[in-house]
Amino acid sequence: MSNGEDEETPTDAETDSDAESVSEESLIERLDGAAQTIEDAETEADLDEIEAALDAIESDLEASELPVPDDEDEDDPNETFEDRLSSLRDELESQRGPYASDVIETVEEVSETVEETRWTVAGEPDVLTAVETFATAAGEALDDHFDPDVVDVDEATNALADVVATINAAELDADEDTDTIEALVEAADELASAVDAAEEWDDLETYEQLQAEGYYDVLGHYKDYPPEWSALKEHEKRGNVDMILLALDSLQSDFMERHCLESLERMGKRAATDEAIETMLQRANKRDQFAISILGKMQAAEAVETLIDYVDTDKNPGLQKVVFKALGEIGDTDATQPLADKLIMENDNVRPYAARALGLLGDTRAIAPLADTLRTDENPNVRASAAWALRQIGTKRALERVVDLESDDAFVVDTEIQKATKELNAVAPSA
Repeated sequence: MSNGEDEETPTDAETDSDAESVSEESLIERLDGAAQTIEDAETEADLDEIEAALDAIESDLEASELPVPDDEDEDDPNETFEDRLSSLRDELESQRGPYASDVIETVEEVSETVEETRWTVAGEPDVLTAVETFATAAGEALDDHFDPDVVDVDEATNALADVVATINAAELDADEDTDTIEALVEAADELASAVDAAEEWDDLETYEQLQAEGYYDVLGHYKDYPPEWSALKEHEKRGNVDMILLALDSLQSDFMERHCLESLERMGKRAATDEAIETMLQRANKRDQFAISILGKMQAAEAVETLIDYVDTDKNPGLQKVVFKALGEIGDTDATQPLADKLIMENDNVRPYAARALGLLGDTRAIAPLADTLRTDENPNVRASAAWALRQIGTKRALERVVDLESDDAFVVDTEIQKATKELNAVAPSA
């Protein structure tokens, strides 16, 4: 092995000599030669050799020390050579292929579009026809046979997958199978164009979408304008929750949005389909108070976890009021403790809502904190709400906590005490 002393390294002079050997004339000659070989290339191997030659030219150009013109208006030879080199690379790439992988990529992209797009009644048959036509053309090109009779989107995507699998298995060569690949490329491009031209749901105007879904079918003679509002009223009467949700999603005006939400709120539990609850939950996650109120009317237990997260939003008392009421209407006792904790919050405009929500829940665990609130809270509205809540719980023990107070200076509280006394007397004989 050498100890390093005998190894020769290029001197600065030799390096300078190499750089000087790369002249403008030599680069022009090599680039001209590469351009001609690109024109004459017949195989992928030829193109690979040309690419290697271009790589070598690029390396030499980077290592060269071509003079930079003093005049800014003169062209920099380095930039000129780099531009021509880039153009030759583009020309080289244009000579490559076509490849079977190009066909597969196109077909897979089309298949994804076919599967994920919502097609109109008119558009889907066009898509299926395009797939059948492509399968037939691909079969002819590959000297194979595909069953092109597809009746729905699932069969269409399966048919495209079969063609892709066959192309993969054929192991087509860009040089030896050029005609086959070109035929497949043409068929795939025609498939992509036909699918792109097919009518999809998003191409329709809002009115056309609603009409296609049968939204207006319930209309006879109507007097309310717009007709969407008249149809909405009829769908509410008939309990067509899906149509109300369709209108809510499709119609962007504040006017129709408000009426759609009001319809769901009036329908209450009748509107509590999985889709409706999910739609309202999405809005509730953005702190939409109307949606939260609707979830309460629906008695949607699925909303409890989300709503409990909002119980402590003391900086937003308006939201708290709606949340407390909704939790009470839903009636899930998981909310009992979080609501009971709010009986001692500072805002005496919100505390009554916490008390009333506990009354709606009817959980006997709330008797003690409600009784404490009734005895000690300084706000008469809060005390009255606590008394009302105990009456809603309605057990003998709950009523006794109200009656034990005997009287209150505030009329609203005293009224609740009197009602509780009558109710306790009514249950006492059977107790």
